[in-house]
Amino acid sequence: MTSLQHLAYLAAEKKSAEVTDWAARVGWLVGLALFVALVYWLMREGWKWRGTLQGDLPELPTAPDDPGPVRLSMSGRYHGSTTAGQWLDRIVAHGLGTRSRVELTLTDAGLDVVRPGATDFFVPREALREAVLGKGIAGKVLAEGGLLLVTWAHGERLIDSGFRSDHAAEHTEWVDAINSMINKTETEGAR
Repeated sequence: MTSLQHLAYLAAEKKSAEVTDWAARVGWLVGLALFVALVYWLMREGWKWRGTLQGDLPELPTAPDDPGPVRLSMSGRYHGSTTAGQWLDRIVAHGLGTRSRVELTLTDAGLDVVRPGATDFFVPREALREAVLGKGIAGKVLAEGGLLLVTWAHGERLIDSGFRSDHAAEHTEWVDAINSMINKTETEGAR
């Protein structure tokens, strides 16, 4: 048999395709889907448990009827709140862990945080402690100075809330305005 005849013989030989074991494939897909569902359920339960542990956090204040003239306003993103100084200890109670769009307004009364689709809150002027430029808060890391971090007191806790403006150049102006309000409040309180 020459090589040409051998090739013709192989080409003429009929081979059947391998049979797919559908039961095994379906079993693996169902198992994978159940595993993914279990992981998501465990993550959700962890989030709810964290909220339960933070149940001692008082209700969030709401904006007064007449907050006074607007000093600054900004639109951007709210990235969450953490225990002050512990950028990975996310606070989820009262919706503070929910990321959302945000409209910030700074008035003489304090900082009004309006979040479409999430719980709005108000930080009274007396509760403001510090504003700095940061680079990260639980689950979000940006370039240095890419995040406006506002530290405020709520109940017995100090909280850091992270905001990112649609125009990051505004952050420095916000830090200066909030810190000058805090210094003015401390000066007035010392009299």
